[in-house]
Amino acid sequence: MGVDKFYAYDGRIQTLSCDLRRYIFQDLNQAQQEQVFCGTNEGFNEVWWFYPSGNSTTVDRYVVFNYLERAWYYGTMARTAWLDSGLREYPMAATYQPNTTGNIVEHEKGLNDNTNGTELPLNAYISSAEFDIGEGHNFGFVWRMLPDLTFQNSTNAPGNVVPQLTMTLYGMANSGSGVTSSAAANVSSSSTYVITEEFTGELFTRLRGRQMIFKIESNQLNTAWQIGAPRMDIRQDGRR
Repeated sequence: MGVDKFYAYDGRIQTLSCDLRRYIFQDLNQAQQEQVFCGTNEGFNEVWWFYPSGNSTTVDRYVVFNYLERAWYYGTMARTAWLDSGLREYPMAATYQPNTTGNIVEHEKGLNDNTNGTELPLNAYISSAEFDIGEGHNFGFVWRMLPDLTFQNSTNAPGNVVPQLTMTLYGMANSGSGVTSSAAANVSSSSTYVITEEFTGELFTRLRGRQMIFKIESNQLNTAWQIGAPRMDIRQDGRR
């Protein structure tokens, strides 16, 4: 990680293409650059960088490069040190908590946030970029979505709550206009997922826009999910 871009070495130094370059380097506290540190998570083919954001004097964010899939992702997390699994089963890291003693925590273990000894749900989500029909000249109308995902490896939440997540479509009238409408629906397992994989078959909705954003998110204890290839029925629509 350099002062304004990422680099890779394969016998020679070259610039590493990064989809998040502007997002990261326009919000990096250069005065605190000596706090930036890097670690690997070889079990998932990842390189992690932890850094202080623009107005922070401590490390509070991270960016990850998956060198196998050539994919980037980012998030918010306060860490001061990182050690890959190596001889241990899980990677370890040191937390940062102002005015209190930090903890040594294991990553990639379990389904919940147990940083402080109390299990909390993980707010997990993935969101698409804007997409449209053709060149974006026409409005699109979505009336149905077909989920394709699995809750395998989830465990029963307290009170035997079945695992579920929320799928949301955001519609925009024009590029740059901001979200003008949205539609959301819950997807859950319809039977005991340990025995059979049966889930919500289809979701009905009414949403239109020239461009749309598709988001999947969950915030529930003991929940794990893996997305496949969700589909939606979308057709060309008029201006009104």
